[in-house]
Amino acid sequence: MTQVDYFERKLDDKRRLTIPAELRHEFGNGEVVVTRGFKNYLHIYTKKVWNELVEPKLKGDILDEKTADLNVQFRMGKSETTMDQKQGRISLEKHLLDYAMIDRAVVAVRVGDYWRVMPK
Repeated sequence: MTQVDYFERKLDDKRRLTIPAELRHEFGNGEVVVTRGFKNYLHIYTKKVWNELVEPKLKGDILDEKTADLNVQFRMGKSETTMDQKQGRISLEKHLLDYAMIDRAVVAVRVGDYWRVMPK
């Protein structure tokens, strides 16, 4: 089976992103974390990846400015949602779409264990 590393979609009127059918199994039980990215784009993590890989890195030294800056970046506006199992959709909050300057058409690119979502 070929690994899908890129897809394009249009958000529906309720700000939902449809995950391609061939990728839905990667989202396990469908729990998803959406955060701001390093720049004006979004990151989408499975809850498992967030808990096992991201969260431990954010807990670093409490007095380290770089760690503090990363906490602000990833926690400001962080949202947790569940993928609609029937149609494979996840809801994206308006403030996150505004941050990433996403109107309707998006591009999603795999970046290791998460997805970067940006305007097309």
